[in-house]
Amino acid sequence: MMTPEQILKVEQDIVLTLKNIYDPEIPVNIYDLGLVYDIDFEPSGTVTITMTLTAPNCPMADQLLEDVNREVAKIDGVEKVDVILTFEPIWDRSMMSEEALLELNML
Repeated sequence: MMTPEQILKVEQDIVLTLKNIYDPEIPVNIYDLGLVYDIDFEPSGTVTITMTLTAPNCPMADQLLEDVNREVAKIDGVEKVDVILTFEPIWDRSMMSEEALLELNML
């Protein structure tokens, strides 16, 4: 059984990991880009990440999903990763963090 501190550490590690995965077409990580809609970590070790893409026909979709699966699975405490791809709601620039907007000179 994981302690609340261990659960918090895993959740923080998941966010840090997602902040190191970049959309190949945009020089901003997928977390700050607003592509990650939800992260649900269960103490059993299962993490479910609900995310989207900047466009439904993104040519790098498979690679991006594979990167998320592979990198999050490396985190201590994570036993299983489920990535759910959704287009509801459709992504737009309002979902980007202030850091991402600054990086792309959109602020």
